[in-house]
Amino acid sequence: MCCNKGQGTREKVTRLFSPRYKTVRAVDGIDLCIKRGEIIGWLGPNGAGKSTTIKLLTGVLHPDGGALKVNNLIPSKRRVENARQIGVVYGQRSQLWWDLPLIDSFEILKAMYRIPPAQYRANLDFMIELLNMQSFLEQPVRKLSLGQRMKGDIVASLLHEPPILYLDEPTIGLDVVSKNAILNFIGALNANRHTTVLLTTHNLSDVEHLCKRILIIDHGKIILDVLPDDLIQRYGKQRQLIVEFSRAPDGFVLPITINKAVIARREGNKVVIVFNRDDLSALQLIASLSEAALPTGVNIVDVSIKDDNVESVITRIYEDREGKGTARQEKQAR
Repeated sequence: MCCNKGQGTREKVTRLFSPRYKTVRAVDGIDLCIKRGEIIGWLGPNGAGKSTTIKLLTGVLHPDGGALKVNNLIPSKRRVENARQIGVVYGQRSQLWWDLPLIDSFEILKAMYRIPPAQYRANLDFMIELLNMQSFLEQPVRKLSLGQRMKGDIVASLLHEPPILYLDEPTIGLDVVSKNAILNFIGALNANRHTTVLLTTHNLSDVEHLCKRILIIDHGKIILDVLPDDLIQRYGKQRQLIVEFSRAPDGFVLPITINKAVIARREGNKVVIVFNRDDLSALQLIASLSEAALPTGVNIVDVSIKDDNVESVITRIYEDREGKGTARQEKQAR
């Protein structure tokens, strides 16, 4: 529930004494079951309800209705027990002690979770080797790079060997090398220990790299629950034909016989043509290019085909829903 403060000084003063409230459903009727060992991509635009869901799963928030269980525990009622079976990493917040060496943070967490020495040593050695962290264990956390600190946060969340790991934007701001190291580590962790992973991210290449199942949430509701390959089959029907010419083909237009393809953009001496694979095959499109009226001295040098990937499909789904939402709001306003 949030307070509508109103516009203008007079209205704001009035609302101060007689506030008006409206209910905002951050999570609305989600029906979700995640099996042990799954890696789930939990996606959605800003404000869709992703972080709220994680707070419910960790027990930080109490649901207003419905039933929520994590390994047969109700998180908000048994927070301590729930904390022992989950690991949580927030990309923009750290659970490490800022002024202490990284290894000291791990020792403190060992004591907090009462991890047996042998288990602690085995888990620490396993993760340090996979993440290549030997060189900065003795450095204070405040002197670590973003990638090093993120590796430290991930290790800290897994020292007690939880069967469930929640990752909220774990690769935000990381360079390619650090990001790939973390994604490969998560994949290895899942393969070796069958750790269940719920990943929220706006970096959709992370999802394509890692996730076996994709859930998209928008306005608190799940709008899509699908496997990555099925997502491409159902929604990834858009293809690109990239045609390279000997020089920039000024005035180039598609032959009139190609009525189901469009020129999306021009990039120097290249033209990107977009078409739907259900309407037109790449072979038909390439063959029809022979009818194109090319300027004198311009020849086709090369052609290549680019298929949709998970990132492009999900981006288009977001854009389509945002466009529908905007049109609906404009209609209501009228």
